[in-house]
Amino acid sequence: MTFAIVLVITAAASLLLRNPLRKWPWLFYVLAVAVDVLFLAESFMPRSVWSLLLTLVQKCMLPLALFAVVMFIGVFARDSKVGSWLRPVRAELSIIAWILSLGHMTVYLMSYVPRVLAGGSLGGNVALSFVVALVLFALLLMLGITSFNGVKKRMKADSWKRVQLLAYPFFGLIYVHVLLMLLPSALHGGVAAQVSVAVYTMVFGTYAVLRVARAMKDRKI
Repeated sequence: MTFAIVLVITAAASLLLRNPLRKWPWLFYVLAVAVDVLFLAESFMPRSVWSLLLTLVQKCMLPLALFAVVMFIGVFARDSKVGSWLRPVRAELSIIAWILSLGHMTVYLMSYVPRVLAGGSLGGNVALSFVVALVLFALLLMLGITSFNGVKKRMKADSWKRVQLLAYPFFGLIYVHVLLMLLPSALHGGVAAQVSVAVYTMVFGTYAVLRVARAMKDRKI
């Protein structure tokens, strides 16, 4: 349920801050980096601030909500009010989500990589989730770097479009990763995990249906 709230607030903020984001994108990038730095400086943070960052960054709810907004923009027609309003800042929203995701991944890589290199064993579910996370990290780097206008201008249009198509498997693998982390608790009766699985399934499932519908409509047009 917490993710649903974060997603609604993030979507509203994206709509309201569209013009400042388009005009001063680097200001938002710096703010995202500052959030990551605050998150990594856990021992220096007041408990209330750390609790908020724990939810937004460590649990990856804010970056995931931003990625969801970016993906859902694609289900709106280009000439629709929402589509025409948010498409110009789609790359900027992606970059902010990318920066925030790096903070999330840094913490977990620092936790799991030393265990793996030391020969420590991971549970089957955790091990599979770790492999998916490594794939997500590779996709995240490619998608994030190519979202910057400077990089985009130096790439051939066809090459850039092919790289951006990786956003679809990336978004799908996020759902797989989330399920791998939540399902054990959900299957053992954890109410919070069950609610989270339901919310994530509804969000990702709704996107899949609407995106396919949009692709079919665009093809007819």
